[in-house]
Amino acid sequence: MSITSESASPKAPNPWGLIALLGALTAMGPLAIDMYLPSLPAIGADLRASAGETSGTVAAFLAGMAIGQLLYGPASDRFGRRPPILIGTAIFVLASAGCALADTAHLLTGGRFIQGLGACAGGVVSRAIVRDRFDHTETARTLSLMMLIMGLAPILAPLVGGGLLAFGGWRSIFWFMAAFGVALNLAAWLRLTESRSAETAARARSEHPIQAYITLLKNRRIAGYALAGALNGASLFTYIAASPELLIEIYKIPAAHFGWVFGVNAAGVIGAGQINRALLKRRTPDEVLAKASLASVGLCGVLALAAASGIGGAWTVLPMLFLVLASYGLMQGNTMAGALSVDPHRSGSISALTGAASMAVGALAAAASGVLHDGTPRPMAFVMFVALCGSALALRTLALPKTA
Repeated sequence: MSITSESASPKAPNPWGLIALLGALTAMGPLAIDMYLPSLPAIGADLRASAGETSGTVAAFLAGMAIGQLLYGPASDRFGRRPPILIGTAIFVLASAGCALADTAHLLTGGRFIQGLGACAGGVVSRAIVRDRFDHTETARTLSLMMLIMGLAPILAPLVGGGLLAFGGWRSIFWFMAAFGVALNLAAWLRLTESRSAETAARARSEHPIQAYITLLKNRRIAGYALAGALNGASLFTYIAASPELLIEIYKIPAAHFGWVFGVNAAGVIGAGQINRALLKRRTPDEVLAKASLASVGLCGVLALAAASGIGGAWTVLPMLFLVLASYGLMQGNTMAGALSVDPHRSGSISALTGAASMAVGALAAAASGVLHDGTPRPMAFVMFVALCGSALALRTLALPKTA
């Protein structure tokens, strides 16, 4: 069934319980990545796996996340929002238990791929639910509020994962993930009401999912918002991939303090997201995007110069990196809301398309930074600068109205 006109009104009070649930569902993927990172050496030693095999479990999870989004998005338009979330969280629970019981690296890699297929349901469908209930500006504000919840994952997950590793071994981390998935499944079953409209259902049943994706890709504005969000997000993926060596090897920050530095940058992203919510009381999402995209390019230009020159070392690069990463909090909710506003009756498919594009472009950017690796922060900074220039260009040429 569809929601009532009152619940869909952008002037209605924010349903805080729903937003908390959607934020937790969206955090399922980031939590499953960040929580087990401290355990990779222990996994390798226990399963007699090489570093390449253990890092392959991360790649398998990301592949599952990217592929799964393309399935859940159209399914949520056709069958409703509740079934994909309930199915996805159930898959996540079973796969997490399978990972905990894995006795070879190959089984763990397969389990992580299936876990990714389940984890992505929360994010892709939650974004569609938000668009079902709110208009363009309120969608952007609500997505920024959800970032406050989702952003806790990269701050708390490595710390929780490290504690579980110390007291219960690496398998206890996956049992914790399974329990988290059970809690989300129960909460969704009890608290999540159907929000997909009858118009969305009729549109989805009248076209094949591939046809829907082709139609969306032909829309310049949707393509522009998706590309801008993906390229901006690529800067974050690049940093995540480069951060262990940048912080521990290049700048000699003790490994024990890595999680704290990582958490400070995550806090910057969360803070920028809440600044975005405040700005949207007086500005449209497109107006914020127009200025934030240019600011991110300027800040990253300074970061690239600092990385190339070496002036100030970590005391210059790390503060600039904090500011550049904060642009993610100003950009992501607004690009997603912009894409969803173009064709609200395909919101599930749009959410899937933009999410998959972000994963794919982010993976390519992180790989490019690795290929260019030279033992300095230069490759990371240059890849981030190119990505952010591309993001601003996509916004200006494809997505934003000429007056933005």
